[in-house]
This record gives sequence, C-alpha cells and structure tokens, in this order.
Amino acid sequence: MNMKALLLALAIATAGAGAAEARGCIKGAIVGGVAGHLAHHHALAGAAIGCVVGHHMAHEQDKRLAEQQRLQQHPQH
Repeated sequence: MNMKALLLALAIATAGAGAAEARGCIKGAIVGGVAGHLAHHHALAGAAIGCVVGHHMAHEQDKRLAEQQRLQQHPQH
C-alpha cells in the first residue's frame, strides 16, 4: 500500500467522526487497510471495515469496563 492510499483510507475512515466516536477507528483502519491491501488491493474497503470493527470493539470494551466499575462500587451480597 502506498502512503497516499493509506492517508486517503484514514481520512475516509475518520471523516466526520469526533474524538469519542473515532475511538478504535484509526487502529482498525490501519489493520483493515493493510489486510485489504494484501487481499487483492482492497485497502480502502479494508480500512472502512476496520474502522467500524475497531470502533465497535472499543465500545464493547467501554461497556465491560463500566460494568466492572459498577460491580466494584456496588457489590451484590
């Protein structure tokens, strides 16, 4: 993948996303872009999908952490 394609993929993946919304997106976009590039030069599609997956995983992790904190603050007897 050339640098132009990577930068374009990152720009597309994070376009319009605020800092909170972009959590996990950039890392996912990079991994997805590289994987897409290796899979018959589909770097942009890979970056977009990676962004969505990375964001979802970050959101799920946030939910797990919030639940753990809730249980620590209010343990059930």
